[in-house]
Amino acid sequence: MARALKLAARGRLTCDPNPRVGCVLVQDGEPVAEGWHQRAGEPHAEVLALRQAGDRATGATAYVTLEPCSHYGRTPPCADALIEAGIARVVVGATDPNPRVAGAGLERLKQAGVAVAAGLLAAESEALNPGFFRRMRDGLPFVRAKLAASLDGRTAMASGESRWITSPEARRDVHALRAVSSAIVTGVDTVIADDPRLTVRDIDTDFLPPQRVVMDSRLRTPVEAGLIGDQRGVVIIHGGEMPGRESDLVHAGAELWQVPMGEDGHVSPRAALETLAEAQVNEVLLEAGPRLTGAWLQAGLVNELVVYLAPHLMGHEGHPMLALNGLSSMADRVPLRRVDERHVGQDWRLTFTINQDGEH
Repeated sequence: MARALKLAARGRLTCDPNPRVGCVLVQDGEPVAEGWHQRAGEPHAEVLALRQAGDRATGATAYVTLEPCSHYGRTPPCADALIEAGIARVVVGATDPNPRVAGAGLERLKQAGVAVAAGLLAAESEALNPGFFRRMRDGLPFVRAKLAASLDGRTAMASGESRWITSPEARRDVHALRAVSSAIVTGVDTVIADDPRLTVRDIDTDFLPPQRVVMDSRLRTPVEAGLIGDQRGVVIIHGGEMPGRESDLVHAGAELWQVPMGEDGHVSPRAALETLAEAQVNEVLLEAGPRLTGAWLQAGLVNELVVYLAPHLMGHEGHPMLALNGLSSMADRVPLRRVDERHVGQDWRLTFTINQDGEH
């Protein structure tokens, strides 16, 4: 199963919106074939492994990181393929959270006389697919917020100057985060101030370009913004009907999605994420300013924080890393749990999850 998980990870950049899945076939204690899901619409991991195995699949054990599907989608059910190949036993990592599967694949195998075991390295399989699991369970994408700041927590000088806070190595690392994401979300204030492209660069391997999304309640995005003119296109999520601005932005190349406004007069972040989930977006990389990032964090919508800290000081007059409202006492702190830390160039990359139990 550990080998199957390594295979599954090869699809991290290419199989969206499908889950990353690996499969290893074992006969008499020896691996005879393996496969991983490479692209949506193409054969799944089990089918590729069965093709490689040929006749050696008969009587073999299949180790699969995620429960084999039992329904017709873009491809036929993998459970049927395993049965037809004569697989004797199937060991599954995680059961599929997709309501269309949710144990039905295992049941189909059992009814055909295939021995089934589930739960081997299940947590590792789920960790490989955080967005797919959250979208299936909660109807929301997995949200990873990226922050880059000086050691004293500043993201720009008082004048707004911010290039460059972190090292070239850290900036290349951010492009790797972008490549693994289904969508990159920013706010209109960032678009106006910095005119970012939000494209993926400096990645040598094959990847699916992430959807670029601007949160823009009142359609203030300039029609000449760089990310609109880019051939990859951009989605602007807004909150109301503004016919003049809508036609200008659509003509410039933007795609407009209207969602409900929140009580604060801005687009509801939950509604925006629900809309992205309906569009089969699994993982969102939030690259926005302190207000938008802080609002999503305080709304409980951020699952992971990736913070790049540069070894320099920018002073108390600089722009803060986050805008968090209503924190008036120590009891109001937002608790985080550090899950990873490493050097990237001269900078530190710290990864946190939001600590739901409230303990620091």
